[in-house]
Amino acid sequence: QVQLVESGGGLVQPGGSLRLACAASGFTLDYYAIGWFRQAPGKEREGVSCINSASGRTNYADSVKGRFTISRDNAKNTVYLQMNSLKPEDTAVYYCAADPLTMMTRQAMCIIKEYVYDYWGQGTQVTVSS
Repeated sequence: QVQLVESGGGLVQPGGSLRLACAASGFTLDYYAIGWFRQAPGKEREGVSCINSASGRTNYADSVKGRFTISRDNAKNTVYLQMNSLKPEDTAVYYCAADPLTMMTRQAMCIIKEYVYDYWGQGTQVTVSS
């Protein structure tokens, strides 16, 4: 059974940092792309970042580029999202999601579009406020 569990959310001041983790079970991370998405109340879900766990290739939304870093530890079956220079507009529930890779796409750039992801975690709250 595929399962994704997010952790690491909390309350931080503007300009602060937070590291989120997405722990995967029921599948091998090496064969998946992992995306991070976020959703604020009353707003649509927004793509944040993704990583192709087979190749290590990453992608970022313009709104977080230069501030957020996605990484993976395949041995621990976990993907991380390091968030620096946080802004109030980063406040949201953050979700991780998994997209099975094919042999052809294992070296490709991942896509931060929710429709490509099949499995989703329950989310972790991030609040940026003074």
